[in-house]
Amino acid sequence: MIRKIITIDQEKCNGCGLCVSACHEGAIGLAQGKAVLLRDDYCDGLGDCLPACPVDAITFVEREAAAYDEEAVQRSKAAQQRPRILAACPSSRPRPIPTAAQEPQARTEAPVSQLRQFPVQIQLVPATAPFFKDADLLIAADCAAYCYGDFHHTFMKGKVTLVGCPKLDPVDYRVKLLEIFQKNDIKSVTVARMEVPCCGGLSHAVSSALEASGKAIPLSIAVLSTDGRIVN
Repeated sequence: MIRKIITIDQEKCNGCGLCVSACHEGAIGLAQGKAVLLRDDYCDGLGDCLPACPVDAITFVEREAAAYDEEAVQRSKAAQQRPRILAACPSSRPRPIPTAAQEPQARTEAPVSQLRQFPVQIQLVPATAPFFKDADLLIAADCAAYCYGDFHHTFMKGKVTLVGCPKLDPVDYRVKLLEIFQKNDIKSVTVARMEVPCCGGLSHAVSSALEASGKAIPLSIAVLSTDGRIVN
């Protein structure tokens, strides 16, 4: 059938991933650093993704396309939200990590890790883990700790740390973050992201989840350069 559907200009697209988060139907994904329309039948033609694109890479066209399939979209959403069985994986067991003060025998000549809990991956950590109680939360891009030399003391000290990459993980972080915000008394949220455009998806997911939670949790965002500077 001929119908209205989105098209994405690959020359303009900067791979930020904001359109992926804005598309409630899951019709858009990232491939080789660019946004792509994954399935015609997932696009409802309403254009929620258009205002999310900072470079105006998304427009409407009329062309031959499969009809919008709402049932297929709902099945896909249900599959994505279905809890994965991780009990057999040791990394899925939440546990605190003793700090240097709790470990008198710790070596003092080497830098001391400021990590307070495990796991750290956004998708692995249980939303009801006890370490979220009254926590100051750090949500960091995967690359951030590798680019900023004093990341542990500048950003992680005294915080519960979660990490993720919106460009590589095929999930909408807003779902998990919203659950964490709703089920816990989080005191503050700090986002540490890279200056590259795709990292905008991380701060967007955090901001959207905070707004949806209805809680007035203080939010700060630090932007790091690839050469190890805090640029914002």
